[in-house]
Amino acid sequence: MATITAAMVGELRAKTDAPMMECKKALTEADGDPVKAEELLRVKLGSKASKASSRITAEGVVAAHIAGNVGGLVEINCETDFVTKNDEFIGFSKAVAQLIAEKAPADLDALNALTIEGALTVDAKRAELIGRIGENMTIRRFKYFKTDAKLAAYLHGTSIGVVVEYDGADEQVGKDVAMHIAAMKPVSLSSDQVPADLIAKERSVATLKAAESGKPADIASKMIEGSVQKFLKEVSLFNQTFVKNDKQSVEQMLKSSNTSVKSFSMFIVGEGIEKKQDDFAAEVAAQVAAATKQA
Repeated sequence: MATITAAMVGELRAKTDAPMMECKKALTEADGDPVKAEELLRVKLGSKASKASSRITAEGVVAAHIAGNVGGLVEINCETDFVTKNDEFIGFSKAVAQLIAEKAPADLDALNALTIEGALTVDAKRAELIGRIGENMTIRRFKYFKTDAKLAAYLHGTSIGVVVEYDGADEQVGKDVAMHIAAMKPVSLSSDQVPADLIAKERSVATLKAAESGKPADIASKMIEGSVQKFLKEVSLFNQTFVKNDKQSVEQMLKSSNTSVKSFSMFIVGEGIEKKQDDFAAEVAAQVAAATKQA
């Protein structure tokens, strides 16, 4: 049987970032073969990843990559805010965004099958990170961009990512619009593009408020319509007040800059995901009850 030295264990740990004792066990099982030991560790990390795969991933990061007229935007989720500050997790997210821009995968399955590091696929790299960090991670969604116009991206930390497709000579305008979108969160470019279900919901709320007011039907009708029109202006990009100049709407700013915005995409981390709510008091009570029952 081969002698397992501290140097061999250290080298394998540096390469895999696995715990020291796990590295020693793998080398022992592989009879000192570092390649086989690494494979054994990947299998173990993968099994650890599968155990974590059922846990809710409502935290995470958004990453973007723009290269000329192509780009990628991705949301990758994890379980806790702590991991969103992990350099490896952030690096993985950035690498995936770049891969999207370069390879234009058709869907999540195609993205997960792409090679990202040596012989590793995106999915295998994700599983490896789960094994090392100990939290479930999922690639939730992504978008590939290709345009004859220009692209600008803005990241608000790692929690909000925006990509804007625009035409204009001043690149700063594109970046300013992306920043504005991250701050004001419009749902469409113009009021006539606001989704019908959102309008119907707002009209329903306005109708209830008008009914509670006790106003005559004609006045109530005007109140409802006024509320809906106000809502449409608040959620459509062109009608919003520009965050860098409250004397201008975004549309006016774009016109003065001879710029047109064709589309935008915004990812907000965890949007729409139901987060687990921990009830500490209930948890303690359950533990006490269990202990009493055993006694």
